[in-house]
Amino acid sequence: MANNKIKVLIVDDSAVVRQAITQALAAETDIEVIGTAQDPVFAIEKMKSLWPDVIILDIEMPRMDGLTFLKKVMTEHPTPIIICSSLAEKGAQVTMEALSAGAVTVITKPKMGVKSFLQDSTNDIVSAVRSAARANMGAMRRFATSAAAGLAPRPKLSADAMLASKTALHSGANMYGTTDKLIAIGTSTGGTQALEAVLTKLPGVVPGIVIVQHMPEKFTGMFAERLNSLCAVEVLEAKNGDRVMPGRALIAPGGRHMMLKRSGAQFYVEVVDGPLVNRHKPSVDVLFRSVAQIAGKNALGIIMTGMGDDGARGMKEMHDAGAQTVAEDESTCVVFGMPKEAIKLGGVDKITPLDRIPQEIVAYGK
Repeated sequence: MANNKIKVLIVDDSAVVRQAITQALAAETDIEVIGTAQDPVFAIEKMKSLWPDVIILDIEMPRMDGLTFLKKVMTEHPTPIIICSSLAEKGAQVTMEALSAGAVTVITKPKMGVKSFLQDSTNDIVSAVRSAARANMGAMRRFATSAAAGLAPRPKLSADAMLASKTALHSGANMYGTTDKLIAIGTSTGGTQALEAVLTKLPGVVPGIVIVQHMPEKFTGMFAERLNSLCAVEVLEAKNGDRVMPGRALIAPGGRHMMLKRSGAQFYVEVVDGPLVNRHKPSVDVLFRSVAQIAGKNALGIIMTGMGDDGARGMKEMHDAGAQTVAEDESTCVVFGMPKEAIKLGGVDKITPLDRIPQEIVAYGK
């Protein structure tokens, strides 16, 4: 029985953090903390005798920083790694580098009150570990080579909490008077690497793109800045009222929902607060439903790697409104959750591996 448990190694220079995370995982019958280490050098020694299934890793540590350790692990023995990092502005940039190098997801922690924060976040930590343990490390290995983001049990609200459902026929009526096209993308675990793989392959002129990537507040701005420095298209963290226009990709800010709106023949986004939908904010379902209603058949919907089912129902609504829909193939997904659920609902026209998604976008824009 014990051999079937998820083996976790905690690497953090704070004894308080190591203890708090260990206690958070102790009650779970399917998870076992096999060790803790105060820095990566100690971790490497421990891993020689027993390799973990999941590593929870800090960034700033003595002797070897977490980013160097992450790259070493991903190069030599790809293993699901969860970043446990501060939300500090400087730290956020380093954390984005970690996600790009192959980290599966992020648990954010404040600089003050860390112990109580981690105790209050037990469900987030447990969920992140279970999600990481199911990660497709073959896909993560490809990301790491080419480079060399857990949830509390709250009532699960649907997109109805933000936007009333409408019929596909009603949705299509919104398209009178415009031929503008747009692309809507939704993704979660593994999505930071997947989005980079897609957006960096696009030419400077493609239909406007709206994106929901499950990511904490403050990280999306850094993520958008990094992508903007790498891509021919302009990549921005969305602000309320931003126009959706050719050659621009708008990423929903962490902690806010993003919905498509229309003024005359032009599309723009509305960025608003609201409840968690499918336990996420931003939610892919909220974006996709708004795209179904506002853009209808003038949209291409793409759902990529991610745990859970956020976006599945919204993609079905886009499909029913006449939009073209694409799901990432299981072979390239870090976690084949969101695409799988969209396929099961019958909302997907085409299933394609990650490296072909840029071609789908370019072909759609012609």
